[in-house]
Amino acid sequence: MDEPRPLLQLTGATVRFGADAAIDGVDFRLFPGEVHSLMGENGAGKSTLVKAISGVHPLDEGVLTLDGAEVRFTQPFDALRAGISTVYQEIDLLPNISVAENISLGREPRKRGRIDWPAMRTQAHDVLADLGLDIDPASILGTHSVAVQQLVAIARAISTDVKVLILDEPTSSLDVDEVAELFRIVRSLADRGVAILFISHFLDQVYELCDRVTVLRDGRLVGEYLIRELLRIDLVQAMLGRSAEQLEDAVRAADADGPRPPVTLSARGISAGRGIVDADVDLYEGEVLGVAGLLGSGRTELARALTGVDRLDAGILRIEGHTTAPGSPRAAMTMGIVYSSENRRTEGIISDLTVQENIILALQAQRGALRKLSPARQRELAASWVEALDLRPPDLDRPAGTLSGGNQQKLLLARLLALSPRVLVLDEPTRGIDVGAKVEIQKLVGEFADNGLSVVFISAELEEVVRVGHRVVVLREGRVVDTLSADGLSVDAVLALVAQPEDAE
Repeated sequence: MDEPRPLLQLTGATVRFGADAAIDGVDFRLFPGEVHSLMGENGAGKSTLVKAISGVHPLDEGVLTLDGAEVRFTQPFDALRAGISTVYQEIDLLPNISVAENISLGREPRKRGRIDWPAMRTQAHDVLADLGLDIDPASILGTHSVAVQQLVAIARAISTDVKVLILDEPTSSLDVDEVAELFRIVRSLADRGVAILFISHFLDQVYELCDRVTVLRDGRLVGEYLIRELLRIDLVQAMLGRSAEQLEDAVRAADADGPRPPVTLSARGISAGRGIVDADVDLYEGEVLGVAGLLGSGRTELARALTGVDRLDAGILRIEGHTTAPGSPRAAMTMGIVYSSENRRTEGIISDLTVQENIILALQAQRGALRKLSPARQRELAASWVEALDLRPPDLDRPAGTLSGGNQQKLLLARLLALSPRVLVLDEPTRGIDVGAKVEIQKLVGEFADNGLSVVFISAELEEVVRVGHRVVVLREGRVVDTLSADGLSVDAVLALVAQPEDAE
């Protein structure tokens, strides 16, 4: 039986930025009715390939065909008009207007030159109902959860005559039930013949949802594979060019033997709002303290309470034996406690500033306007951290927003480490990045601890918490229910604790 013709095909696709090729001679195929994954380390060229397909970056070389005809896009609107819609990881809708307005934005139905509001709501209702979604079109988008906003973004994308739907890390902020709902919709669209490009760093999700996978490495095509014929370890090795075991061996194992080191940070009976209640936490010098818990358990609230983002309602904090109560992140930084938010795009990097400017930002703010770092010192400092963290590409003048997710996370770490902190609180530092960058970040965290830095490491992935931490704090409904040594600790044991109902205790 002959293979069907690809709906979308790239042949010899090359996109350059200056002398560097972000993708180099890449071939890619997408068939109607399939869910196709694009995998690779951060910096492998995934984002550039997506942007070439969606009209953000024109091809320097190569050919893009759609429905068998060659096309050339000079702007995203060209791709949208041709039937290619993209839903990005960071939802680009307007939270202050209604669901219906977001779905129709830029193509509102009109009557006698004015927006036809009833028709707009009817159209939105029909699109949502077609996806099996019960969402009020008149409701304000920002009042809904991130998961619902993601589904509204998909509804907007398919409200036109969509042929190709690109989903860029759509599950990074969703819980298990929300992921299941998203997958239901994706399968429904594929059944209708829509070709779906699904980008995710979660291997479990790729194997559950996708039919095929294309792997990129260093901007070049490694291969295209049928998911059912590809072992996971082979996929990881294709992505990394080396085995996952080699990288994971570099992540420091917890050592439960010997005397305890000094306590760097101690929290006793701390409460902040409803998110964290009467919590006791100790963090030792040179320790990685993993924090585990389900969505809503208080993981982020604990991080914000420890770092002065949220004021304490009760309890005390001690830093190296001295009682303190940081009333702001700036005060916490003065005490040597720094925080990396789970939302690195809106509460982390400044996309329009350069790599150098992002690195020295917090340090210069701490020094004040009257103690400015000289341009030479700024350059020297930024270059040293770029080298130390292997930030790629090592271009100090590159806008931070153009870096891959993993390298943006390294950039955030560089900014915080430039402050010479005692305590580093990391909330979801590996969310939304690929498996290679994830292990690299984990390795860096281990190295920070080896050098005496105390680290709080928060992740929704229990396996990661157990692997990276020396000890694991288990949260449930805003309370610390246990603190365990990670040595010999199984993920199943942690899961049993985080999911145990209160009346089972």
